[in-house]
Amino acid sequence: MQPSAWIARFAHLVPRGARVLDIAAGRGRHARLFAARGAHVVAVDRDADALADLHGVADIDVLVADLEAGPWPFAGATFDAIVVTNYLHRPLYACIIDAIAADGVLLYETFAVGHEALGRPTNPDFLLRDNELFDVARGRLTIVAFEQGRVDGERPAIVQRLAATGVRRVDRPSLAWNL
Repeated sequence: MQPSAWIARFAHLVPRGARVLDIAAGRGRHARLFAARGAHVVAVDRDADALADLHGVADIDVLVADLEAGPWPFAGATFDAIVVTNYLHRPLYACIIDAIAADGVLLYETFAVGHEALGRPTNPDFLLRDNELFDVARGRLTIVAFEQGRVDGERPAIVQRLAATGVRRVDRPSLAWNL
């Protein structure tokens, strides 16, 4: 239940009182992180059992929805931050970026090509291609940090990680890329 080190590293970009969307929230490790930092979080996942522990947690609203089978449930809404980890459904890219406030934040981390040699997921539909998150954000967001490659730890993985802000963000952090 520990938050991703990447998400924790860039959590400071999300101000107290922010409205945060945690996509594919699972058991809510990131929803809890941002709620504890004073944000109001919407945790969405298709797995009602995974979300069950979040019911009644202060500053977290739970939405059970299959984002791949139905319409985008946040049409017209914007969020101060969107967090996505260990999840990839390419048709949602435009919806996600459109839902980030002009001064908002996108924190994204998921598996990339090469991970299939280490374990699941192995399906290329669920593995980012080289520089894919960078390319998705380029021209639409200000990229604060981007990494791709192997991470070692309890469960080694090949990942891509992105931290980006909306183009109207005034306090833009310094840029750091690790390509």
